[in-house]
Amino acid sequence: MAIKLRTPLSLEDILKLKAGDIVYLSGTIYTARDLAHKRFLSQGFPFEPEGAVIYHCGPLVKDGNIISAGPTTSARMNPYLEFLFSNGIRGIIGKGGMDAKKFRGKAVYFAFPGGAGSLAAKHLKVKRVYWEDLGMADAVWELEVKDLPLLVAIDVNGNSLYEGAHREL
Repeated sequence: MAIKLRTPLSLEDILKLKAGDIVYLSGTIYTARDLAHKRFLSQGFPFEPEGAVIYHCGPLVKDGNIISAGPTTSARMNPYLEFLFSNGIRGIIGKGGMDAKKFRGKAVYFAFPGGAGSLAAKHLKVKRVYWEDLGMADAVWELEVKDLPLLVAIDVNGNSLYEGAHREL
């Protein structure tokens, strides 16, 4: 059964999620890649981080509309997890997984399939953009999301679909 969630996410919202659950996410999310994460450390967040969800994505935007918004590889952002979670970030969307131990009791990781950027774009609208000087792909885009289909790949107990798959090989 699919679970509908709305941002900002509370700890209660994410405690009920288990690796393998299907979620339809609505509300506001923020894109961020490597350069934005580095800037979070030096300048803080340009948005309220409590309960926020960050999408590891460099969207293609034209005339204020999202054309494509596929995920980028999340593992590159592993060094920033403790900072993100200590500031209240409750969810990460990306591909490929992250360090599951760091999610325990703090946040969940939602997987979105690579190569499906046009599908994601159908669920997203631009609300505003921060740090445009980083370029289109690395700016922080504040997006309105409606029923974006996601898979819980790492839950708050540190269960990871990626680690389970590796053990079976």
